Amino acid sequence: MIRRRLDAWLLLDKPSGITSNAALQRAKRLYRARKAGHAGTLDPLASGLLPVLFGEATKFSGLLLDSDKEYLAELCLGVSTTTGDAEGEVVARCPVAVEDEQLQRALTRFRGAIDQVPPMYSALKVSGRALYELARQGTEVERAPRRVVISVLELQAHRGDRVSLRVRCSKGTYIRSLAMDLGALLGTGAHLTALRRTGAGGFSIGDAVSLDALEALDEPSRERWLLPLERLLQGLPRVDLDAAAAVRFAQGRTVAAGGALTGRCQVFDHASRLIGVGESDGCDELRPVRLLTCAGDLLPAAAKAEKTL
Repeated sequence: MIRRRLDAWLLLDKPSGITSNAALQRAKRLYRARKAGHAGTLDPLASGLLPVLFGEATKFSGLLLDSDKEYLAELCLGVSTTTGDAEGEVVARCPVAVEDEQLQRALTRFRGAIDQVPPMYSALKVSGRALYELARQGTEVERAPRRVVISVLELQAHRGDRVSLRVRCSKGTYIRSLAMDLGALLGTGAHLTALRRTGAGGFSIGDAVSLDALEALDEPSRERWLLPLERLLQGLPRVDLDAAAAVRFAQGRTVAAGGALTGRCQVFDHASRLIGVGESDGCDELRPVRLLTCAGDLLPAAAKAEKTL
């Protein structure tokens, strides 16, 4: 297979039962892309929105990784597992007699800014080793709690020992930990039985496509699911630079922002071509944060442009 340069991205609906990397590799083969990455790992148990980034789009994965996420989560009360989800071994069982009012009161404890201890079965590293590797060896280490924000935590359904929740949360939030902590507060224990990511960074699962659907399409139809880089950066304000300023920006130099601007923005050259992401401190100065490869095309003209200043 001949790989091609592809600078675009895709909203993929990852199925449960496979890793995020496996889903990424299938999408990469379908599009014959040279370079690909994803923005936000989903456990094999989980399904849902997985942004897949090709080529230059991989430079902006941090924007999605740092964004809030939305999930639909299903929990089973009364059963605790080693992993905090349905893939682990059962370690404890407890009778469940939880009323809706009691459950609603418990949920209030997890709304807003909370300290959450990451689960042992996670990819976080301690002394260079992933926690899940230590957990599989039967070793448990102390984990420092991390501050996360749960802005939305809604009870969708409750029947017996089954609970469905809608969650909107900040980066770094573990829904498995939320399930375990809720079970501990209720005195029943709990584990996650299903998880579906429905949103990330302002993008919705309603705009995503499944791997099976992509594989069933011909190449022209498949290409129509690709999104331009500008769509990835749509939440950032836009700054347009003249030819000389675009050259300096492409060289990694600070330029005038050209107006009252604070924070990150998408930066275009005089031909309305996206050349990167910049950041302003509010003092009319714009510094490069990420530059696209196409910005290098401006550099041969640098000497000529500098002479006109």
